[in-house]
Amino acid sequence: MKKYNFTILIEKDEDGMYIGSVPALRGCHTQAKTVEELFPRIKEAIELCLEVEQDELLQNEFVGVQQIEIVI
Repeated sequence: MKKYNFTILIEKDEDGMYIGSVPALRGCHTQAKTVEELFPRIKEAIELCLEVEQDELLQNEFVGVQQIEIVI
């Protein structure tokens, strides 16, 4: 049994839904009404993605997240 650590990005959309995505796993994302609901869903999504993409796993080191404002 292997142990993995993944960085999860969590965003809130215009409808108030929380969207969780895993950059290291292509197409691995889910959504929920609360953050508490999001965690078991993203864990399940990760497990499903690992079944499919074990050969293409990217174990990047998380550095940080930064927002930038652009005015056009």
